[in-house]
Amino acid sequence: MPVAEENQVTSIAPVSASQWVPATHRQSTNRLINALPLANYQRIASSLTLLTLKRGQTLYAHGEAQTHVYFPVRGFWSLTRTMEDGSAVEVASVGNEGFIGVGIALGDTLATGEARACITEQSVLALPVASFRQEMEERGIFSQVIRNYCEAFVGMILQGTACNALHSAEARTCRWLLMAHDRVQRNELPVTHEMMAAALGLRRPTVTMVFASLTRAGIVGHTRGRAFVLDRNGLEQKSCECYREVRKTFDRLLPRVGIGTDAPIGETARHRQTGRGDASELREGN
Repeated sequence: MPVAEENQVTSIAPVSASQWVPATHRQSTNRLINALPLANYQRIASSLTLLTLKRGQTLYAHGEAQTHVYFPVRGFWSLTRTMEDGSAVEVASVGNEGFIGVGIALGDTLATGEARACITEQSVLALPVASFRQEMEERGIFSQVIRNYCEAFVGMILQGTACNALHSAEARTCRWLLMAHDRVQRNELPVTHEMMAAALGLRRPTVTMVFASLTRAGIVGHTRGRAFVLDRNGLEQKSCECYREVRKTFDRLLPRVGIGTDAPIGETARHRQTGRGDASELREGN
């Protein structure tokens, strides 16, 4: 179980109004947005706002009414749940393969948990809830992309719950590092042992021992506040099947989106330029 003193969330800065910038042109790399045909994108483009947050800032807190859904452009977002004693644990993570605000897609605007910028400065495209719901009501490509992502997201949470209950601290740490590596897309990860302990619900000394073992094996390196992925294949071998299962789920439900550094995004550009395709194409991986 998480230890309150180690996992307590402190000094999280809120988002300031000065961080909101109009999105005047199509921003790159959110895979859900890029999967839309041009006509669908143009309907929401004027409502999108680019928002940049520093590491540790939150988009919303538990119980707050959500005014926007957020499509990450870059970075790694940690969705956490804080207990009454102040201890917190990560329940899911989101990168540019998804969006933040699954509850809104399911009909609820009150936030359950917190969405926190993790690892580095990060950017999101913010879409007002009213615009999001209007597009969902069209029952077109946008709606199908969102529904498929929600299904994949639930699958990720289910797999993560089983992983945290059944698999070793080393396997879980490797899974988390692989997901972070996919989202950040570079070998240097600015993470601390304390941050990873909070994310995984482990004690900090346990994470330190895991890193020592992985370092001896030449799989990762680390300095104060930094981890380095040295052997990606070795990290995958040390991880449990949960990382692979999550990847398979995303590839099946969102074949034009995928997840990670080798996601199948080549087809998205053709799909966007022609504007062709219907909702059934999104499940062609079934």
